[in-house]
Amino acid sequence: MTIAQKPPWLRVRAPGGESYQRLKGTFRELDLHTVCEEARCPNVGECWREGTATVMLLGDTCTRGCRFCAVTTGNPRGAVDGREPEHVARAISSMDLQYVVLTMVDRDDLLDGGASHVARTIIKIRELRPDILIEALVGDFQGHLSYVDEVVASAPDVFAHNIEVVRRLTRTVRDVRCSYDQSLTVLRRAKDAAPERLTKSSIMVGIGETDDEVDETLRELRDARVDIVTLGQYLRPTPKHHDVARYVPPETFDAWAARARGLGFAYAASGPLVRSSYKAAEVWVRSRLQPADGDVSAILEARMATAAREAARYASTSEVAAREARTLVRERAEQAALLHPSSLLRR
Repeated sequence: MTIAQKPPWLRVRAPGGESYQRLKGTFRELDLHTVCEEARCPNVGECWREGTATVMLLGDTCTRGCRFCAVTTGNPRGAVDGREPEHVARAISSMDLQYVVLTMVDRDDLLDGGASHVARTIIKIRELRPDILIEALVGDFQGHLSYVDEVVASAPDVFAHNIEVVRRLTRTVRDVRCSYDQSLTVLRRAKDAAPERLTKSSIMVGIGETDDEVDETLRELRDARVDIVTLGQYLRPTPKHHDVARYVPPETFDAWAARARGLGFAYAASGPLVRSSYKAAEVWVRSRLQPADGDVSAILEARMATAAREAARYASTSEVAAREARTLVRERAEQAALLHPSSLLRR
């Protein structure tokens, strides 16, 4: 199938600016890789300026092979970096971030699908930087709802799981282990487990669905009491992936956003360049606080000021702790040097 050249509404400026460059440098320095960069998200500049970033946990190899996704498919054979929750939490805590999305590859090779790993990361970030809003964008854990409960129990501000496409396309676009109804069940369980917290899902369009099918998916997500929905244009990552069936015009996205509001979603982000984590801090503010348009910028600026202050506080306290640890190691080494070798022998 041949698709015409991308329309003008899908063209964006390259990201830049002081905040973007500073965060980019910090991510590299801390060896922290973001989905924002690796997926070449068109909104990375906007999101980073608002202090939002998406970090991938549990490696870069997914056990599933969806036809829309460019992530490497394979079998990690249970390999997990047990230090990652601590490393990610410390790295995130040192940065001027007000909102972090923790996402993951599907790990069907792990007994709990990686749920405990995600939960530990959330808990550690909470310990170090209570001001940061955390979104857990997770897989379906093969429908094991106790693992959903484990992630919810770690208290993310938003529990997200993407339904990805309409019901009819699920079998041909998503991995065979995925299920449309299973995704709805996961979202419903998360809401049942913590009714006070936000749940979120995302729909890709332009991959072969009809407008009526999008409407049906919106209705079924809302029936599952999902609070936030995002809709965005599917873009083919490589010729090996599923074709683009159509480029949906901006006015259709606007109509879907209006329809979502009418169905009772707390917020809908809908547009050609919208992705599941699109401007997540702003989405949280609008859905949770429901401020007037003029108030959103002021709230985000205040949250960014808090983030900068807390990052500086964490950096100073961690440096003090590091100095104390170095001093302790040096003192113990000096004490050991004063001992006669015979005193170290077991009698």
